[in-house]
Amino acid sequence: MSQKKRRIDVVVISDVHLGTYGCHAKELLQYMKSIKPKKVILNGDIIDIWQFSKRYWPKAHMQIVKQITNWIVQGIPVYYITGNHDEMLRKFVGFHMASFKVVNKLVLKLDGKRAWFFHGDVFDITMQYSKWLAKLGAIGYDLLILLNRAVNNIYNYLGRDSVSMSKKIKNSVKGAVKFINDFESTTAEIAISNGFDYVVCGHIHHPEIRKITHNKESVTYLNSGDWVENLTALEYYDRQWHLYSYHADSHAKKFSSQNNYQPVLDNSELFLALQKEFQLLKV
Repeated sequence: MSQKKRRIDVVVISDVHLGTYGCHAKELLQYMKSIKPKKVILNGDIIDIWQFSKRYWPKAHMQIVKQITNWIVQGIPVYYITGNHDEMLRKFVGFHMASFKVVNKLVLKLDGKRAWFFHGDVFDITMQYSKWLAKLGAIGYDLLILLNRAVNNIYNYLGRDSVSMSKKIKNSVKGAVKFINDFESTTAEIAISNGFDYVVCGHIHHPEIRKITHNKESVTYLNSGDWVENLTALEYYDRQWHLYSYHADSHAKKFSSQNNYQPVLDNSELFLALQKEFQLLKV
């Protein structure tokens, strides 16, 4: 007996980092198969072109691309908002094919309220002035995630709870906490000044929904988190936003992470098409 999919108006997924060891593609695939969205917003860093290598592209990562393709074939609007790790796609901004569009930012009206979507790296001073440092940090972060997985495997074998080393580091370093707070405040202030009701970002891997007030005016700030540590997304239904967590979702875990549909292209054909379209062979 097939599982019933949850119907939602909008799903926002960001910071998947396909092509890296830290990406939880199998869990994301289960989640994607468990929902039936009316609109899909991919809010940056879906494919990690900074660290992309054809030597590491697991089957589960390809299945994410196929699932997105499946949504497009069904006519579901899919917006790909560019991020810093997939910034190469910015030269394709304006490209659209069927229900798929590549954009830098997006504004949607949801039940009479205006929502502003963008990745968020524009506010990252490291990206603006020291891109090489940001790329070095990305490699270090990926290595930390790998080390964290090895530690958790040992902990689980010993019957102990898993830990997130990167979260502990972020929460204990005052500079990291200040960066997150500054990012959220700056984003909210600009959204308020432009008359938006919602501002929706990714980039900092910190899932959040909260109201921020500036000069007696308020905006709802949202961040979809990531699929490296938090395994979170944003969902809009019943006229309000919800923060989704895979860890708390028993429904999605009932869906198989195996393919249950026939893609237009097989794995090798789709992989070569991606390389050709986005010039990934240069990486």
